[in-house]
Amino acid sequence: MKVNIGWNKLTMAELAQICGGMLCCVGGETNTDILFDSVCTDSRETAEGALFVAIDGARVNGHDYIGAALSLGTGCVLCERIPETITDRKYAAVVVEDSIKAMGELAKAYDRRLDHRKVAITGSVGKTTTKEFVAAVLAESFKVHKTEGNFNSNIGMPLSMLSMTSDTEVSVLEMGMSDFGEIDYLSKIAEPDIAIVTNIGSSHMEHLGSRENICRAKLEIVNGLKAGGTLLLNGDEPLLREYSNPDFTPVYVGIDSKECDFRAVNIRSNLTSTMFEVIYGGKVVKRVTIPALGKHNVYAALFAYAVGVRMGLDDETIMNGLKNFKPVGMRQNIYELEGVTVIEDCYNASPESMRAAISVMRDIKERQGGRMAAVLGDMYELGESAARLHEEIGLEFTRMGGTSFIPLAALRIISLSAPFSAEFSMRISTVTVMSRTLL
Repeated sequence: MKVNIGWNKLTMAELAQICGGMLCCVGGETNTDILFDSVCTDSRETAEGALFVAIDGARVNGHDYIGAALSLGTGCVLCERIPETITDRKYAAVVVEDSIKAMGELAKAYDRRLDHRKVAITGSVGKTTTKEFVAAVLAESFKVHKTEGNFNSNIGMPLSMLSMTSDTEVSVLEMGMSDFGEIDYLSKIAEPDIAIVTNIGSSHMEHLGSRENICRAKLEIVNGLKAGGTLLLNGDEPLLREYSNPDFTPVYVGIDSKECDFRAVNIRSNLTSTMFEVIYGGKVVKRVTIPALGKHNVYAALFAYAVGVRMGLDDETIMNGLKNFKPVGMRQNIYELEGVTVIEDCYNASPESMRAAISVMRDIKERQGGRMAAVLGDMYELGESAARLHEEIGLEFTRMGGTSFIPLAALRIISLSAPFSAEFSMRISTVTVMSRTLL
């Protein structure tokens, strides 16, 4: 991972002061005021003016690649120890106990130099989609910085923060996790003004053991929430409805519960969009439209609506932002190819997101007719429940009217040509051929 620092170069002396590290001149006298304008954790991406952060990871130890980073021109290293094998290079190093935590401290210090508000988002499902809806709404009135790609980890989120430009007015940060303490760490770095928990699902059951523990881990997001900040929770999730905190009164968002502060009702859709009404503050906002299908996308849009209201935007501005939403990556891209409707919906899935995707497919089938064929990949981090949850998804597919179900493993033993035009990826072409064969 690599990012360019958004608005101001930093010196190694400043870095040492920020993260409490020891500044060393390695290989002889070195300029400790040397500047860096980018930060990277991959030695292959380093260059002159970059700070290489050596991370002792589970698979790769970045300290083994300090020499490679130096050979590409960098003279700045953040590390936990100085390699004894490199004796012919001069560079400035800041030595710390934990490189990842030091990078987090750097991101926090950098962030505090900017005058902006922050929205933090976590949850088992829908983090990225909610982030995109929130960013689309806020972009109607503010200069918005948002998490890009998979920069939502204890390494990625600090890097995302460091890439903010000086004119940023609002940042929208996605926070991922797999165990206790991770959201706590990220929230305390970000110090958000608004925190969102989209839902509680089954992801990370392998590490956390139960949905109750997953809920506790997600709610760590309040640990960095600023005093007087807003906590937005899914009001249709019983585990979140039970939450109480003397410092924050949750604002609930939902569809099913009439007690929610923001509620979507009268949901209907066509082949390209979904319409609904929003009830909040004693009024009804009609003809809210999003260019996406499925109840799960309504939840994401509703969180964005609530954020817009809390940020002072009027209903018309919020609705315009929702209409400008665009899915990222391979999320719910719908193609018509030679009479076959292909739904490209590929990401790190969970049982909840898998059910939502199948539901969208069923709705399209009911409008267009035809048969449902699905090519479904594995769901990870489900622990001892994995076999049962995968079986339940297969049964759910059948209950929703599916007639052809292909585990992704089948693609490893089936070889088919792709007769479609070059602008479509091989992934889409392969899935299309299999669907066309079964339809």
